[in-house]
Amino acid sequence: MQTVKPLFIFCFCLWVGVANAQSREEFAQVSNTEQREFSKSVQVFPNPAIEYLNVKFEEPVARRTNLILYNIIGSAMEAEKEVVDDYEVRLRVKDLPTGYYLLALKDEQSNQRGTFKFLKR
Repeated sequence: MQTVKPLFIFCFCLWVGVANAQSREEFAQVSNTEQREFSKSVQVFPNPAIEYLNVKFEEPVARRTNLILYNIIGSAMEAEKEVVDDYEVRLRVKDLPTGYYLLALKDEQSNQRGTFKFLKR
């Protein structure tokens, strides 16, 4: 019976990983080149962040860009979003637990996407 538990745990973890990956498949379908281009035109600062995380764009796309915040294990997190102007968005991360997070960006009009890792202190 001892060998069944580790096998079950492995299968369950594999199943959770696949289910979690499928829920984020829209971000995985973008080519690396396209994602890199969008990532070059965006600045995410300060890193590490304490109270706020600023996202600055080279183009005026702040109002139409979708931002999704994920914790390091892939669960979506809530963060208050404030559009400063057409070029900048500010996320309030003050209430998030300390740790690493991923910020996924998607411009609905141009279909450009990017993912940024940051540390919240």
